[in-house]
Amino acid sequence: MTEPLVKTSFGEGVYTITLNRPGKRNAVSDRLLEAIDKAFQSAPEDTRAIILAGEGKHFCAGLDLAEHQHREPFGVMLHSQGWHKIFHRIQHGGIPVIAAMQGAVIGGGLELATATHVRVAEPSTIYQLPEGRHGIFVGGGASVRVARIIGQGRMCEMMLTGRIYDAAEGQRLGLSHYLVGEGESLAKAQELAKRIAENSHMANWAMVTAIARISNMATDDGFYVESLTAALTQTSPEVAERIGHFLQRKGKGPQT
Repeated sequence: MTEPLVKTSFGEGVYTITLNRPGKRNAVSDRLLEAIDKAFQSAPEDTRAIILAGEGKHFCAGLDLAEHQHREPFGVMLHSQGWHKIFHRIQHGGIPVIAAMQGAVIGGGLELATATHVRVAEPSTIYQLPEGRHGIFVGGGASVRVARIIGQGRMCEMMLTGRIYDAAEGQRLGLSHYLVGEGESLAKAQELAKRIAENSHMANWAMVTAIARISNMATDDGFYVESLTAALTQTSPEVAERIGHFLQRKGKGPQT
């Protein structure tokens, strides 16, 4: 029986999606991309956080060049927009996504990782945008997401030279938020996912859908949307209950 391209599991409000092409370093074929999209759209209704991981020694080595097809310009544009659509759903789907990374996070793999909200890396993690070496250009959102993290100039240099950043350099640049020991990224992602799942569902939704959009706005528009989002989240009955519990605990002093 053929192994699924993506494996999923669910427990305690945390839904785990694992890329399952270890023999190909989890390189993204069209079929794998479709499987990723289907997995995210099939998240259980009571999912509060999602973990995205890669089976084997690598998170994702990017586009599977062995399956690269010659396309006319319009076909290339539609193919790129298909990646954008799927990664947009990951980033703006309303559920926090934590990436557990190891080994190669290259090209489309880096584009996939930067569509998530929290990224955990192991010492083996490397980051690269080798498109310039292949005579192509990024097409899965790197010119927006990666450039916003590391800066336009650094991303341009990264593509021009094929430069590889190691885990420590990636941590310093913001490509990861946590740097853990070898083999520990999934456990750390699970710890973070459980913590995030304890937050108000509406607050999590607001954070993962509003912040990135506000960063695209003019300053005054951003302030206005921030106020609207605060009004939406802070007036819910769940928030009143949470704040009430917090104040009760605080009032009891350090013995609680």
